Order: sequence, then C-alpha cells, then structure tokens
Amino acid sequence: MEDRRPKLVILYATQTGNALDAAERVAREAERRGCPVMLLSIDEYDVSSLPHEDTIIFVVSTTGQGDTPDSMKVFWKFLLQRNLSKHWLEGVRYAVFGLGDSGYQKYNFVSKKLDKRLSDLGAMAIVEKGLGDDQHPSGYEAALDPWMSSLWSMLNQINDKFFPQGPDFLILDMKLIDQPKIHITYHSVDKVDSQSSPNSDLKWIEMQIERARSMSPGKFTRDKTRPNCFLKLIQNQRLTRAECGKDVRHFEFEFVSSTIEYKVGDILEVLPSQNQSAVDSFIQRCNLDPDAFITVHPKEMNNHLLHTHTSANVPIKLKTFVELTMDVASAPPRRYFFEVMSYFATAPHEKEKLQYFASPEGRDDLYQYNQKERRSVLEESNLGALNILRLQSHVDVIQLVLEDFPSVQMPFEWLVQLVPLLKTRAFSISSSPIAHSNQVHLTVSVVSWMTPFKRKRSGLCSTWLAKLDPEQSIYIPAWFQKGALSPPPPSLPLILIGPGTGCAPFRGFVEERAIQNESSATAPVLFFFGCRNEDGDFLYRDFWLSHSQNGGVLSEAKGGGLFVAFSRDQPQKVYVQHKVRENSRKIWNLLTEGAAIYIAGSSTKMPSDVLLAFEDIVSKEGGLPRESAVRLLRTLEKAGRYHVEAWS
Repeated sequence: MEDRRPKLVILYATQTGNALDAAERVAREAERRGCPVMLLSIDEYDVSSLPHEDTIIFVVSTTGQGDTPDSMKVFWKFLLQRNLSKHWLEGVRYAVFGLGDSGYQKYNFVSKKLDKRLSDLGAMAIVEKGLGDDQHPSGYEAALDPWMSSLWSMLNQINDKFFPQGPDFLILDMKLIDQPKIHITYHSVDKVDSQSSPNSDLKWIEMQIERARSMSPGKFTRDKTRPNCFLKLIQNQRLTRAECGKDVRHFEFEFVSSTIEYKVGDILEVLPSQNQSAVDSFIQRCNLDPDAFITVHPKEMNNHLLHTHTSANVPIKLKTFVELTMDVASAPPRRYFFEVMSYFATAPHEKEKLQYFASPEGRDDLYQYNQKERRSVLEESNLGALNILRLQSHVDVIQLVLEDFPSVQMPFEWLVQLVPLLKTRAFSISSSPIAHSNQVHLTVSVVSWMTPFKRKRSGLCSTWLAKLDPEQSIYIPAWFQKGALSPPPPSLPLILIGPGTGCAPFRGFVEERAIQNESSATAPVLFFFGCRNEDGDFLYRDFWLSHSQNGGVLSEAKGGGLFVAFSRDQPQKVYVQHKVRENSRKIWNLLTEGAAIYIAGSSTKMPSDVLLAFEDIVSKEGGLPRESAVRLLRTLEKAGRYHVEAWS
C-alpha cells in the first residue's frame, strides 16, 4: 500500500539558500501530514522526466535583475525549447512558490515566468502561485503559510491518498524530531591521519575547506566547496572621512595561489573568518569537544528530505567543521530552529516561549525578536525565558543578560542541520586585470547598524575585512563569478550610473578603457556618480577627476563627461537621476550612436528612479509618446544595451 501512495516531488532553485529553506519547510509540512516527499535541487532533476510526473512543486528564487539561479539555468533552457508542444505537460499538476524582493524592479520574475511556461506547456496549476517578499515584515513566510494551507487543501481534493488522514491531521512531531536527517561519526584520534600543518600550507587549507564543506548538509554546489584561489591583502584604505558616518574601504589583493582570469564587471566571492571567541563560546555552550574528529553523513531516509552531492569520508576536527560551515554568530536562525529547541526544553516556561515563537501566532514577534535584532544561534542558545509583553513594551529587555535555557541541550546532529550555513559574500570587482596584473580590487562598505532595541550590529565579512592588516599575511579563500555587467568592447559608447559603492565595477571599466585608449581610439564614456557630501564620501575622487581632464576617457574632449550628485550639500537633495535629466541631450545623442547603459548600486529606489529618468529623456529628446519610450528601453535591455546590477 505504501508504494501505491503518491509521492510529492519538490524541486528548489536557490542562489543564497532561502529557497532551500522554504522548500525544506514545505517538505516537512507534507511529511507531518503523512505524505512521502522527494526533495531535490532543480539541477539534480532530469527535466525530460517532467511529463511523467503526476504532481510537482517548485520553490524558486529570483536573483539579480530577474535572473534564474545558477542551478536552474539548464532546466529553464530546456523548457524554452521551441519543439516542446503545448500538450507536452498535459496531465501534470504543479504549484509554484517564488521568493523575491519587491525592492527590485523584476520582483519574483523567475517564479512568474516559470508559472506561465508550465501552463503554456499544458500543465495545470493546483493553486495560484505564491510570491514571498523579503520586504514584508515577516519575510517570505508571510506568503508561504497561507500558500501551503491552500496547497494541502487542494491536494487533498485532487487525491485523498496524499494525506491518508486528511490535510489537518499532523503526525506527532516528536516522531520526526527524533530523527535528524544526518548522522555524525566520531573517530578515534589514533586512527586519524595527522592533520597538523603550517598555516602557510595553502594545499592543506584548501583541503580542509573542501573537506568540511563537502560533508556539510548544506547544499553547497560542487564549485563552492573548493576555493578557486587564495588571496592576500596588500592594501586596506579608508575612502571616506571618519565624520561622514560611513566607512567605505578600498581593498587590494594579490593572488598567492593560481591566478584566476577575470573580466571587468565580474564578481568576487569571499569566505569570511568567524570570530574565534564566538566559535569557542558556541562549542562550550553546546558541550562539544573541539578536538574530536568527525565525519558527517546524510541518513538513508525514504523521503530523501536531505540530499547531498557527496559525503566526505575523511574525518575532520569538530572545531574546524564549525568554523568553515556553521554561521554561529551572524546569521539569524530559521523558525524551525526554535521549534526543534522547544522539543529539547524540559522547563515548562522555556518550552512555552519557544513553542510560541515557532507558531503561526508568534511569527511577527519572532521576526521582531530574531530578524530585526539579527540574533545569532549563539545568542539563542544563551537566552533565557522571554516575556513576550516585555519584549514588545520594554526597549531594554533585549540588552539584558538573560538566563540561559538550562533545560535545552540539542544534539550536535540537529545543530549541524539547523544552524545557518556560513555563506560566501559577493562583491563587485573594482579593478581591471589589464591595469593590475596579479591583483583584484574591491570597494566595500563596512556594514553596521542599530537594531530597534539599540543594539549595535555589524556585517560579518565587511567588518572582518576592515580589521585585516596587510602585514598579517592572512590567506583569503575566494571564488570568481561572472557578473551581470558584461565587459564592453572599446568601440561601445557607455553611459554609466554608479552612486555610492555602485561605482565599484565602473572603476574597472574606466581603468580598462583608459589603457585601451592608449593604443587606439575608444568610444565616449559618461559617468554619473552620487554621494552625500563632496568632502565626506566622494569615493575615488582623484581617480574620476584625473580621467575627466587632459583628454582622459571621461573628458569632454573625448566626448565623455563626469557628473556628480552631492545629495546633502544643498538644501534640496540632488541624486543621480537629477544629473541624468540635466544631461538629456548628451545622453540621447550617445543612445542614437548605439550606447549601452550600465547601472549599479542599491536596489531600493535608485534603479527604478534612473529608469524613469531615461524614459523621460527618450520621450522628450526623441519626441516619442511615453509608451513608446518604455518599449524602446525594453528593446535596449533585450539587445544587451541596458544592464543593472543592484543589491539590497
């Protein structure tokens, strides 16, 4: 009978891990209702098998400016084949849940495209697509909860064998809580090969990183387990004045292992080091032996809720595994972490508070307490019982030194499974490889902020980088990725808009164009920069000015121009979009000569405000109706002449 029951296939496509978290939650909720599941990354699924599925669930994120995650590219390319008929997926039922950020212009674009394409190929939607929004006070879960409720109800109507006892019946959670999805084996020290090595041994460091991240239950792609190379910091320069309220750094690195060929517009991903005292505190709080040698393996389970590419067989020190894979101090844990904690709490008051946070009723309070305060796993482990009314009314309560949860002692298997992954951090490269041989440069804003309860928080990677001293000779694991800003040929006129750290990729563009200009004529470049004050945060001021004078690539003599908006240097705020409008004739002339537009910076309002400015220019200077101006800019985008790289 078990074999005849329908199995729910759940495919996820994630770039940063959020879609995986959501997909695992869908899988858990299905399991709790007695439904077998098969959870897979979309790149592990044979797309040609789609017509043979009865029911399939997609959980997909949107990355960049409406782009599919890397793991989805092959799948999506297959679906776009013209030889697939409109009956290809007849008889297949599907549901789509998307994760996006409404601060971006192409909000949840991938889930919307996928939903339409599946429908065009004959598949039938079980429920309306769900659209999770990072901007919502409760994050994507605000949309996920009601979407799942509708999904279970409709699945039960379609086939009551999905949920033998109905969609509202839940298996006692302890039956699932008792079964972590991974198994940890502890090895005797005398049976483990010596792992001591000088810190300068790059091969040994690389091996440790690959070993730890290969056996982690997190879904690291194959190319994210072993670094592409190692970098050494050779310059750490502050670009902003101390009194301006921002700390933006210029970092220069040199390759100390193999040199990676990169292009302007590419992305550098860095694996940050965690604070050693935080790692030690976490290990001590959880009663773990830092010197124990372990291997981590997925358990063989019928539902395949945890599926990994590989399982490393070579033991690694427990502390090294934690340092390289588990973000114990900067990433807030998911709701499921609180739920599992509640099952290991023996003190009634602790259990009650944890259960409340894990419940739908406590979702908003959990977001306020966990996400807005950016609590880490380490802090969760050290917090005592929390009075919800005090949380809402007493601004100092989070700052109090609260009692530990003395009754909670989670097994290490659960911690490995539930503690957020230590992720690489991505930065736009701000150098040209032909201008800086064997080097790569970054422009990084050191992230820090005050939470609603006046607790100072800081970004893990940017703060770590800012504290590095070039004399320390620390080797930094790094990966290179193709960026959203494709490198332009020297004959292509450019219109560049990069306020704040959005100027980073364009520093590389201008460096490269200047070198190309030494040997042959190059096309004009207009660059629009924006910051608060000329004296406070005019990043790379001397660099831009030097290229805007004496026949430089940004000079009027070369048909170019440098235009800077200082938003706080006058009573009326001036932003890059205002400078763009002021130069509408120059911009229109370059567009008629075939110029490409490149935009980089914050995803909040800037990209959409700049787009509106371009629509005004095309309409005004081209004498076109507004609708025609909008269509023309869309045509430029499709032709690869309108590029946006934005981040939140």
